[in-house]
Amino acid sequence: MKAMLLTRPGAALECVERPSPRPGPGEIRLKVLACAVCRTDLHVIDGELPHPKLPLVLGHEIVGRVLEVGEGMTRFRVGDRVGVPWLGGACGHCRYCRRGQENLCESAVFTGYTRDGGFAEETVADARFCFPIPERYGDAEATPLLCAGLIGWRTYAKAGANLERVGIYGFGAAAHLIAQVAIHQGKRIYAFTRPGDVAAQEFARRLGACWAGGSDEPPPEPLDAALIFAPVGELVPQALRATDKGGTVVCGGIHMSDIPSFPYRWLWEERTITSVANLTRADGEAFMKLAAEVPLHPAVTCYPLTAANEAIADLRAGRVNGAAVLIP
Repeated sequence: MKAMLLTRPGAALECVERPSPRPGPGEIRLKVLACAVCRTDLHVIDGELPHPKLPLVLGHEIVGRVLEVGEGMTRFRVGDRVGVPWLGGACGHCRYCRRGQENLCESAVFTGYTRDGGFAEETVADARFCFPIPERYGDAEATPLLCAGLIGWRTYAKAGANLERVGIYGFGAAAHLIAQVAIHQGKRIYAFTRPGDVAAQEFARRLGACWAGGSDEPPPEPLDAALIFAPVGELVPQALRATDKGGTVVCGGIHMSDIPSFPYRWLWEERTITSVANLTRADGEAFMKLAAEVPLHPAVTCYPLTAANEAIADLRAGRVNGAAVLIP
């Protein structure tokens, strides 16, 4: 099979031929139909996430068709279409797993980071951590559901109840999906982009945002919650200043630059700052059920597998609205 391989942090991906992987007990071998490129992939490439498996096949937003099942695997059959997310496995018995926080498992493995992912023609995954894909979505448009959608959903859920006005900082793949969910639920969305990024602001308005502007601008009214998807620490105090009393600022990324100091009065009046780490299978099941019911419209730009470096460069430069997707 063909695979795009990362050999060291900072290097371009190399197109190589590798033997097809074999599924172990409880695993499935998949023909990769599509795999999205995520900002987390950029953090791995740049060495901002330490100790990746090397050499490594990146990619953790995988839609594939089951080619082969491993011993004892009964959840899926050959021919099923399934999705593979970031969380690739958890131990099931540590203190975090026992209390329903497998996303914090000390022994967790991650697709496209500590185990090979989907920038390839085939991949292997633990069937317990895969999800059926709602039939209403095509292969490419389903890929961002598996990380952007899931992380967006967990981030949105941590914002709390009684939300009317929701600010979203960094209007990329996760933001454009969870904005559609929130608007469907009757929330007012305020989209914050890079200053001067008129195209992203227009994109947010087309999706139903009631206001869109630069991240250096205040919203027209205080926010009940702010969801931050851009990996920029200086946005945290800015979002706090835009958030009303009792509001929550949720940092939805796996990596962020340092947060600068700020006056305590910006946090006072029971404002909260929290973060999101990974996802759980319960998140996946809940979000896939919602995605089957709510007509989401993922925006995707498709590239051939061998153009993975071009897709990565476009994502890094902000030239992609929605998700960049590789098609083997």
